[in-house]
Amino acid sequence: SSSTTTTTATTTTSTTVEFPPPLTKVERLQRAAKFWSSAIPIVLSYYSKDAELRVKEAFTGIQLTQSEEETIWNEQHEAGARKLADTITSLKGFYVKTAQIIASRQDLFPPEYTEALSNFTDNVDPLPVELLKAVVAQDLLVRGEVFEDIFAEFDEVPLGAASVAQVHRAVLTEKYGSREVAVKIQRPSIESKLMGDIANLKQLAKTFRDSDALPLDYYTVFAELEKQLADEFNFLAEAVAMDRIYETVTKDENGLPCESPIVLPRPVQGLVSRRVLVMDYLEGVPLSRAAEEMARKGISPDSPEAQLFGRKLLRSLTDVFGRCILETGFFHADPHPGNIFVLDDGRIGLIDFGQVKQIGGRARETLSKVMLALDERESDVNPADLEKIGNLALELGVELADDAPAEGPAAVAMWLFDGSVETLPGGYDKGELSPNSPVKALKSFPQDLVLVGRSSILIKGLSNRLQIPWSLSKEWAPTARRALEGNNNQQSAVVATDGRGSKIRMRDVLKLLKTWSRGKVSRGITRLPSPMRTKVAAVALRLQKRREAKEAK
Repeated sequence: SSSTTTTTATTTTSTTVEFPPPLTKVERLQRAAKFWSSAIPIVLSYYSKDAELRVKEAFTGIQLTQSEEETIWNEQHEAGARKLADTITSLKGFYVKTAQIIASRQDLFPPEYTEALSNFTDNVDPLPVELLKAVVAQDLLVRGEVFEDIFAEFDEVPLGAASVAQVHRAVLTEKYGSREVAVKIQRPSIESKLMGDIANLKQLAKTFRDSDALPLDYYTVFAELEKQLADEFNFLAEAVAMDRIYETVTKDENGLPCESPIVLPRPVQGLVSRRVLVMDYLEGVPLSRAAEEMARKGISPDSPEAQLFGRKLLRSLTDVFGRCILETGFFHADPHPGNIFVLDDGRIGLIDFGQVKQIGGRARETLSKVMLALDERESDVNPADLEKIGNLALELGVELADDAPAEGPAAVAMWLFDGSVETLPGGYDKGELSPNSPVKALKSFPQDLVLVGRSSILIKGLSNRLQIPWSLSKEWAPTARRALEGNNNQQSAVVATDGRGSKIRMRDVLKLLKTWSRGKVSRGITRLPSPMRTKVAAVALRLQKRREAKEAK
């Protein structure tokens, strides 16, 4: 966990604090001008480099080798990444959110960009603590209260500072429950700045919408993110979202309690406002810093412990997002390595519910059908299967270029939801950066599903880094099947409280105990001494691989 300076809360709220004013019209224009003056040259430099190589080849007749071409483009990426990182460092705002997206998309952007922007994942210059305490005082204190009436302790060094808000660890007074909490506080006057930033990004994407310079319709992506960002300024809505997702993942398909694969913080009732959210504190580090934390503990990336954790992470994210997306259509829409936590006891946590998405019942039903069609296909080349999958993809609203082959829609669905596929239909390549990627054939992607795509690509990218063939369609198929059946079992498994309802079935109790014990064993491994922990993890890893191989048959 992060080292912080803990102080007893002694600052009174009578101190006058000057809040930063919103940007003026002139300042907004200056900010837009700075963005455009930096972004356009980066995009144009790729056009000019491509033209330069074509002209040189035409005049000299000498064709570059693949190695020589890679070296040239790597240098181009390094220069572009440096310029983009400098621009984001200077402007901050929503551009930091864009950097987070790029840093988490190793399968979409060149490594030079993802590495250069990785520091933006969860580290932004923090605001002075007195300014944030003044926001808390304005929003939470009732008549006659002072700051110290709520907080017995309040860490002055933030746990994290992001584009919209920053978070501090604190301890509540006995009056409010004496709990250890995280306090999320919105940056004053940030809303107008961020909405202006995303308008700039939308305009840039729109300008180059029909160009080969961009591998995807980013105008649609940024339009969806614009709608999501507007909700991110309301912490009251975030608290409701936290509770709603918690309810989904802590009950099984029969409505009985189950252990969630992921730890979710809960809001503290009575200590939530539009700009302040007090919630459970999760002790751990973000996934973006997990590698260095493992190195500090002497755990090698290739060790059984690391591999076992990687599989657990992959399974947990798959289960949680699959259930939320397909069962209710309401899910966490901002999954990146800064929002996924590795807790000190080995469990996985998910934070920051400012961006959530509700997809409609029709889209959720069609998505479920896509999962089943992918899971039940006879082969990757069977024409009847490809037609069925492709028609469902088109029903979702996927649009491809006019010259795309007939297998194009099916290839997009397989690329997005089945990372285990060896060869895509239609002659497409699996790599998203390849000129022959199915992503290149996309004319438009439905806004409703942009954020579903972010979730699936995060999981796909993780499985690629772990070198585990992973089919989301296979893993999500049972949930999809239940969703299409209307969860009839859930209605018939109501727990009897007065003797008239159905009885709890023994198999449900055994299933709950099995899930609980599996979680206990997993957490117990992390507490063992290093040599014993490695041996136990190696045995557990062998058993898990054996079980995966058995299930694959």
